[in-house]
Amino acid sequence: MINKDTLIAVAMSGGVDSSVAAALLKEQGYNILGLSMKTTPCEMEEERTERYNSCCSLRHLQDARYVAHMLGIPYQLLDFHKEFQALVIDDFVNQYNQGRTPSPCVVCNEKVKFDLFFRRAREFGAEYVATGHYAKVEYNPESGRYILRRPKDLDRDQTYFLYGLTQEQLSRAIFPLADYTKPQVREIARKLGLRVADKPDSQELCFVTDKDYRDFLAKKASNHIKPGPIVDKAGNVLGEHRGIQFYTIGQRKGLGIALGKPKYVVALDAETNSVIVGDNEDLFSKSLRVQHANFISIPTLIEPMPVLVKIRHVHAGSKATIVPGSQDREVEVIFDEPQRAITPGQSAVFYDGDIVVGGGVII
Repeated sequence: MINKDTLIAVAMSGGVDSSVAAALLKEQGYNILGLSMKTTPCEMEEERTERYNSCCSLRHLQDARYVAHMLGIPYQLLDFHKEFQALVIDDFVNQYNQGRTPSPCVVCNEKVKFDLFFRRAREFGAEYVATGHYAKVEYNPESGRYILRRPKDLDRDQTYFLYGLTQEQLSRAIFPLADYTKPQVREIARKLGLRVADKPDSQELCFVTDKDYRDFLAKKASNHIKPGPIVDKAGNVLGEHRGIQFYTIGQRKGLGIALGKPKYVVALDAETNSVIVGDNEDLFSKSLRVQHANFISIPTLIEPMPVLVKIRHVHAGSKATIVPGSQDREVEVIFDEPQRAITPGQSAVFYDGDIVVGGGVII
């Protein structure tokens, strides 16, 4: 039980979820402070349009300040644009340069929202950080560990992006929306008279202003983007690609080759700057390997364990067995049934029912 006098910093993006998270805590009598993160340099703000739904755009930060004023809570804006550039955007670009398809929201949660943000919140005297994520955190006295669970609204489940949180971070995290559905959250905002009640959800890639990551990469990674061969699995050259950064595993359209039957991107080789294509059946695999594995419900993996594994955020999850790898924090995942388009750079997240066991980055 958190003492009502203990200061809680609420990460306020200006969206309906974080706004209602703050309102719920305020209603429950907690001592809260609203904090927002500015993650974009001023010159990039000029590229934004009214249609651009970024969780950290200037327009959204203005909404966050407005909500804090409506709720009668103190509010501060934190400028993290340099740190966000180094930790999230540069990593995003570098991963594509290596032929991987990254998940920047995972990196942002682990390194910015629940690390950098929390450390800054502590400077204001806050002991906890609350966010508008749809997830649930509990303490398990039997295991002595904090557990991350799926929320009530499974359609909004964001645990996939939170698997990298440590026990210390989870011990200080509060998710007020754990037992609410999105329609309920919007209704609460309407009853409070908040102008963000019917605001559209923010897009996943908050720093891609034109909604096309390929255009973003063309600007940010121009020195690394080079045409190269499109080859089949035998190494036969079938055509030329525009740069491996513009292709993803499973892609069929836009290859620029005509072979009489559909071909799909089955691999990207940064070393040879090649796009490898094959048939649909070549996209299926029964295993994968992850690195930088983090475990939540258990201290570490010491023996094979049956789990449900999601290989991307929109993946429904498939039954598998996770096995300790040969290297530290490596895990082998063996599926009961082959999975399609397993993509290096994305995360594989392990579940036991509604409990997040852990996860790692697919290599």
